[in-house]
Amino acid sequence: MTVQEEVGGESGRRSAGAGGRAGGRAARVAARAAPLAEDLRPIRPGMKGGQYKPLSDAGMAMIHQSALEALEVIGLSNAPPSGVEILTGAGAIQGDDGRIRFPRALVEDMLTKAARNITLHARDPKHDLHLSGTNVHFGTAGAAVHVVDPVTLDYRDSTAQDLYDAARLVDNLDNIHFYQRTMVCRDVLDNKEMDLNTLYACLAGTKKHVGTSIFDPEHVADCFEMLHMVAGGEEAWRARPFVSNSNCFVVPPMKFAEESCKVMEDCIRRGMPMLLLSAGQAGATAPAPIALAIVQAVAECLAGVVYVNAIRPGAPAIFGTWPFVSDLRTGAMSGGSAEQALLSAGCAQMHRFYDLPGGAASGISDSKLPDMQAGWETAITNTLAGLSGLNMCYESVGMHASLLGFCLESLVLGDDILGQVMRLVRGIDVTPDSTSIEAMKEVCMGGPGHYLGSDQTLKLMQTEYVYPKTGNRMSPKEWNEAGKPVLLDRAMARKNEILSKAGCVIDPAIDAAVRARFNIYFR
Repeated sequence: MTVQEEVGGESGRRSAGAGGRAGGRAARVAARAAPLAEDLRPIRPGMKGGQYKPLSDAGMAMIHQSALEALEVIGLSNAPPSGVEILTGAGAIQGDDGRIRFPRALVEDMLTKAARNITLHARDPKHDLHLSGTNVHFGTAGAAVHVVDPVTLDYRDSTAQDLYDAARLVDNLDNIHFYQRTMVCRDVLDNKEMDLNTLYACLAGTKKHVGTSIFDPEHVADCFEMLHMVAGGEEAWRARPFVSNSNCFVVPPMKFAEESCKVMEDCIRRGMPMLLLSAGQAGATAPAPIALAIVQAVAECLAGVVYVNAIRPGAPAIFGTWPFVSDLRTGAMSGGSAEQALLSAGCAQMHRFYDLPGGAASGISDSKLPDMQAGWETAITNTLAGLSGLNMCYESVGMHASLLGFCLESLVLGDDILGQVMRLVRGIDVTPDSTSIEAMKEVCMGGPGHYLGSDQTLKLMQTEYVYPKTGNRMSPKEWNEAGKPVLLDRAMARKNEILSKAGCVIDPAIDAAVRARFNIYFR
């Protein structure tokens, strides 16, 4: 007899003995099939992590002091003229070598002005992300230049349609909480049209919070024209800005990216939340020691905090310490490594040290395909990120070949992985009810000798346990009788089912107006 048969038989007997209590087994099955209220779901966005701490308190203090020293002694080069004016006006010092150096008092002052406990809005408020404490959210980022075909094993150029399809999938996958652009629209050759298509493909596919990037300062105005059209006007946009700018304002080591800084300045003034992204690669563009790689990332992002708050005190910004790892044998990036997981977890602790909303990379795979290697790399790096309390876990699903390839099927598979990770983040609920021995007494002293059909078991089936949507838990016998389904086939089927039903989430009239104003490449 299977567990399912035993549960069904026992619950049926108990219902009959109780005079059809609560409508009997059929009613209870129907109740379990109904969607749970948000506060009853076993996992949900923003659950609190922070259980894993690879850095000691003394270690965090040392990293902080070294970052302040780096800013004061080394500083950053290549600030654009507008940035020089903004930063020196706030109290930074430009040396004869052109580098901008940051006195400790300036950094500490700007940290007091920096926004905390921010909300990243979504077009649908139920998907708003509340970035405070150790609240954990998983989402995407990129941007890959290829799409992985797990059937032909080919890598092809990614397109605007692929970006839109990925957004539609994310909109329908519960455990992926936000959508930052995952791929480059390589079918769009004009850079301005690429920025516009990147933004609109994300917005048309999902009502969750969107992250995008803008290539050139000259493109910002048109991007905001599109945003105001979608929002219903500038005032509505400023009230609930539902897109953040992923901004690589630095080129590690310790150098400003001039064009990105200009984009950042404009976007902040227009009310867009900013992801201050420092993405050095340990052993290449960041120091090889894991601790010192964190020092550099923290120093660069602290410079970003000064920059942002000198423009607009309290402007919403995410402390995007995002160091990557090199395989020191070859110099190639190794995003799925244990060292990468440690880097991201350590960065999450530094975010808490400053009490700033923070984000870093997790979930990247070095594998070229959605295979066992991709599974362990995605699971390990996401688990450590979640347990460390990282607010925004970027690149958590879909990314292969160390960010060069993106796989739509891996979004679906990753949704299952993230469900299990979030269950780990939630931890074990220890309460008077969950430690009471009354259920044990009922089963062991004159009861059936098992808990399969007990009221407590049935009550907790949905609220205590998480079940995979694609993962296979059949017995070998059931699996054989079902035709021996392969995991990838199940992922493809779920992907196709979602895409067959998911349409554009922009109002048709607004969509028509956007397409009349801009050259949109996807349908």
